[in-house]
Amino acid sequence: MPKVSAKRQITLPIEQCKEAHIEPGDEIETYLFNGQITVVRKEKGAAKGILKSIKPNKRMSDEQSLQSYIDTNEAGAA
Repeated sequence: MPKVSAKRQITLPIEQCKEAHIEPGDEIETYLFNGQITVVRKEKGAAKGILKSIKPNKRMSDEQSLQSYIDTNEAGAA
């Protein structure tokens, strides 16, 4: 089982990296929700065109924007 180092570094298991197509040198994004961390490999151009209709709110951080979206969708699902 991987452990967190003194520098807060984590080694991901090879099997999980293979399944997620994560290779040494790849850039990743991490997201925190309800105490769980999700690791996602960044893929250049993955969102090209998908987000063009969304207008950014520059008064909000990316994390605040994501949380706002999650809160809105959870309220709609209830």
